[in-house]
Amino acid sequence: MRKVLVVDDSATMRRMIIATLTSLGSVAFEQAVSGLEAIERLTLSPIDLVMLDLNMPDMHGLEVLRFMRAQESLRDIPVVILTTRGDEESRSAALRDGVSLYLTKPFNPPDLAVQVRTLLEGAAA
Repeated sequence: MRKVLVVDDSATMRRMIIATLTSLGSVAFEQAVSGLEAIERLTLSPIDLVMLDLNMPDMHGLEVLRFMRAQESLRDIPVVILTTRGDEESRSAALRDGVSLYLTKPFNPPDLAVQVRTLLEGAAA
């Protein structure tokens, strides 16, 4: 069973993402409401993919991404940023920092499921 960490300060958005990705089957979910909580969860148990918002109250999503890419044990975990920030500066910064996929809200549920399945399959290879 693959484990996906969904990081967003909005409970509604976390529920929408989980409802979308449940269609993948054999995926378990962990949730974090902040960047600091995400880092804690990443260090406590194995995670196969992270769905990450950028705008959170305590720690920006890019800071979480940079932390992950700096840790040998976390650097290869696929990270999907799902954010309201569609500007080129945010997208470029995320790509420079090693994001696997950058998507904007609102998202297309079938497309998100397909893209996450592809990343999970690639991570298993």
